[in-house]
Amino acid sequence: MTYNQIKNVALTHFADNGYEGTSMAQIAEDVGIKKPSIYTHFKGKDELFLQLCRDASENEIRFVINFIEMNQTRPIKDFLYDFLLRSIDRYEKNVSNKFWIRTAFFPPNHLNESVMDMLNQYLDKLEDLFIPIIKKAIAEGAISSIIGEKRATAAFLGILDGILVEMVYGGPERLMKRLDASWYVFWHGLSKE
Repeated sequence: MTYNQIKNVALTHFADNGYEGTSMAQIAEDVGIKKPSIYTHFKGKDELFLQLCRDASENEIRFVINFIEMNQTRPIKDFLYDFLLRSIDRYEKNVSNKFWIRTAFFPPNHLNESVMDMLNQYLDKLEDLFIPIIKKAIAEGAISSIIGEKRATAAFLGILDGILVEMVYGGPERLMKRLDASWYVFWHGLSKE
């Protein structure tokens, strides 16, 4: 139980304050244990942080897989746009997602390589999950076949990247402006509308 309590408390601290702004003493105090007790579960702050990164990456992949399973029969336009909206909503309401995105933008310098390896694996998996969906939409004639599923997927993930930047840096008004413009150009370039 303490293992999960440590992770849950640490996740909130890291999501709100980043790696540098979080101390093991704060985590221990919030869990209600002494700082040395953390070290029976984790070798140190780096191990705890990297475990949270792995957990967050797995959580995000599960979210994507569940979203796909629950929405795969929807029209591709609605499916893709709703995924973007759900991504915004998750950032606002899900501490694991907030931590994951914050870490992607601000990894601790000494853990940068480890974090980037996990992030790139996550992005590759995300692409692998979306390519068949786009390919199916092309086969059904909902998306122009001249673009190709890999290019269309990369463009869609580019929109996702753009809204992530605005979630972290820009605020709600800039975020919606970016989403509206990017989606409009993306969809009209992709579809037969």
